[in-house]
Amino acid sequence: MSVLAAGAVLLAAALDWLVAEPPTRLHPVVWYGRLLAPLDREWAQPWLVGLLAPVFAIGAALGVAGLVTLAGWLHPLAAGLLAGLVLFSTTSRRMLLEEARAVVTLSDSDPGAARDRLPALAGRDPTQLSPGELRSAAVESAAENLADGLVAPLLAFALGALVSLPVAAGAAAFVKAVNTGDSMLGYRSKPVGWASARLDDLVMFVPARVSAALLAAAAVAPASLTRASAWADTPPSPNSGWPMATVAAAVDRRLDKPGVYTLNPDAPLPDREAADHGVTLVGRAGLLAVALAGVVAWF
Repeated sequence: MSVLAAGAVLLAAALDWLVAEPPTRLHPVVWYGRLLAPLDREWAQPWLVGLLAPVFAIGAALGVAGLVTLAGWLHPLAAGLLAGLVLFSTTSRRMLLEEARAVVTLSDSDPGAARDRLPALAGRDPTQLSPGELRSAAVESAAENLADGLVAPLLAFALGALVSLPVAAGAAAFVKAVNTGDSMLGYRSKPVGWASARLDDLVMFVPARVSAALLAAAAVAPASLTRASAWADTPPSPNSGWPMATVAAAVDRRLDKPGVYTLNPDAPLPDREAADHGVTLVGRAGLLAVALAGVVAWF
């Protein structure tokens, strides 16, 4: 089973490198988002309806685990293949890096085009952002999404593989479902999202800090973790500040979401070279995460 689990990690990484993302019409995360979409409206009892999103996440995990179990009854390789496809659909590295690099590249030559690209990467109004703030947003989002979109499902899969392959696949699906619920519903303006937001805070506690450690390792700058600890609690999220603050320390640039938080406040905003370096560090940290997950799954 350990060989199958490690092979599933390798398959997911290879598919990410080759095709980046499943087609939208076949993407399980898109399907799950459509399942949650009807919850996103006004309700007489939003606190009660809010419990449905975590229930759906548990259901997704059980359903995936069940499918991998059934595949294993057919043939162990079928279970490994399905688990790899599940992990591929719950993780993202190549597309994250491509979008971040596109915003950084366009920030000087065509800031308008960079502003048009940014909403695919970061949930903020780009219309008044300067080129430096656009680069900051790209680096921040790359670091935050390293934790949400790659490290968290990989870590869940690797730890689940210590139990069984179905548990591994189900754990990755659960984490992705929780992240999706938070991204769709977990806003202060949406009372129905309270349970999704709190559950995401709990699920992401360890992955966010592991991501920060991986970024420090990728930069060969362990002191960046110590520096990051001074700013990590500045963002409203209890978790996202860790990877963002670590990359801010590693590239020694200010990362700023106007009116919300500032990381490494005494440094200048990132220029093109520093922003490119920040995105590169996210890519390297992602490779370290894949390697670590493969080793844990193997053993």
